[in-house]
Amino acid sequence: MNLALGVTHAAAAAAFDDCAKAYDERFTFTAIGRAQRAQVWSRLLTAFSPGSRILELNCGTGEDARFLAQKGRSVVACDASAAMINVARSRTADADMHGGVEYLQIANEKLDQLTMQRPFDGAFSNFSGLNCVADLHPVARRLSELIKPRGRLLLCLWSRLCAAEVFWYTFHGQPAKAIRRFSHESCARLGQKTIPVFYPSVREVCCCFAPWFRATSRRAIGLFVPPSYVAPVIDKRRKMLARLEWLDRQCAHWPFLRDAGDHVLLEFVRCNR
Repeated sequence: MNLALGVTHAAAAAAFDDCAKAYDERFTFTAIGRAQRAQVWSRLLTAFSPGSRILELNCGTGEDARFLAQKGRSVVACDASAAMINVARSRTADADMHGGVEYLQIANEKLDQLTMQRPFDGAFSNFSGLNCVADLHPVARRLSELIKPRGRLLLCLWSRLCAAEVFWYTFHGQPAKAIRRFSHESCARLGQKTIPVFYPSVREVCCCFAPWFRATSRRAIGLFVPPSYVAPVIDKRRKMLARLEWLDRQCAHWPFLRDAGDHVLLEFVRCNR
């Protein structure tokens, strides 16, 4: 492993360790967090039928894994952060998933550790975990070795262009933040730590995952529903949020608009060997 990349991976895991206990309050349980996650859940249920065995990357506190287990799917959920995995395990025990979820502390760069767990019917990564990876090509290759032919892969990443973010920060007189995603790399602050984040274009992601995976569709997640830092405003305006959710359902798959949300959800099919 490149030493510099190894340090970056360790720093990212440490940053998420620090914010693990507060993560759900800051995002998952907010009105915006629930609205954006519901959009992803709809696609996950369509992609993975009951009884499917699914691999989750960057599982965080396990919210998606618990939901899928409750809906009859089996999930092996991985994250590089030990603290995130600990929180996820404690909440899964409370929810009594009857073995439907298994949590493993494994970084995206070490997916070869899952060789004995294969094959999976599909895999997914939700809410920008892969934006912490500088080079997605090795991740794609390892996933190709773990997922069955014709298996589904769903990736939810921060988009290169977020129209709501451009408007929000321009309106608040912060032009540098308004265009921060336009450059391929930026920084994100998690608690007291700062980590690099990357904003690959849709084309760049698809190129990384070819020839093992074929892109089938994409849609915006959080097109009209704004990013999480707008929560203090939106949480007080639930009727407005409901209207924004409706607009997302109607427009998130439209050309151009599908690339202008807070996140973009890319769907792939594993090619035949």
